Amino acid sequence: MWNLKGKTALVTGGGSGIGKAISRAFIDQGANVIFFGTNKEKGEHAKKEFEEASKLGAKAYFFQVDVSKKAEVEEAVKKAFELAGSIEILVNNAGITKDQLLLRMPEEDWDLVMDINMKSCYNLCQALIRSMMKSRYGKIINISSVVGVSGNPGQTNYAASKAAMIGFTKSLAKELASRNIMANCVAPGYIETEMTQSLPEEKRKSVMDDIPLNRMGKPEDIANMVLFLASDLSNYITGQVFIVDGGMTL
Repeated sequence: MWNLKGKTALVTGGGSGIGKAISRAFIDQGANVIFFGTNKEKGEHAKKEFEEASKLGAKAYFFQVDVSKKAEVEEAVKKAFELAGSIEILVNNAGITKDQLLLRMPEEDWDLVMDINMKSCYNLCQALIRSMMKSRYGKIINISSVVGVSGNPGQTNYAASKAAMIGFTKSLAKELASRNIMANCVAPGYIETEMTQSLPEEKRKSVMDDIPLNRMGKPEDIANMVLFLASDLSNYITGQVFIVDGGMTL
């Protein structure tokens, strides 16, 4: 359905949570997957899982990379091209939270969240777009957040990084459209991951009350949207933000 066989996707933060679901979805649809992560044990385990699940001959490659470090990204992308030959799809999914009211937020928490969530997009896109421009084809999908659209108390750093990602994506879409490269954002709401499982019960109840579908999403809900944007079914869509939140921001 998605026609991804023979293509290669690079997914950051691809060894757990939403990133793992995205990587697995690509594997299931026949795309080779290169995924970056910082946890070697999780990455190697996910790689083995992907390879065992592959039914269409797709391959998986894991690189331990700090995506906030430009030199590390450039070296890993170089090795990725040597392995895969080409990379048609980029998913910038790596992200962290360091929640705190701005009044008490340490500068290092601001910088770390901005570097991993936003600077990583700059690092990866700059490392890959030259190849995409030469082949006159590419799909860039950046995983933002509804918090980047609506804001959230205690998350000024996280919200700023995700809002910046949206502006970055829209600008990049205009820069690359003439080369047949699409750039879009997916903005998840509350998704069942390790990050949301740590929420206090009272906060979870408050969240549920704000979601018309009355449940948190699954990582696969985000992966399905990414699959659509990575496929040729979305060849006339660029510079857009797709909110997947169960209706929370209506």
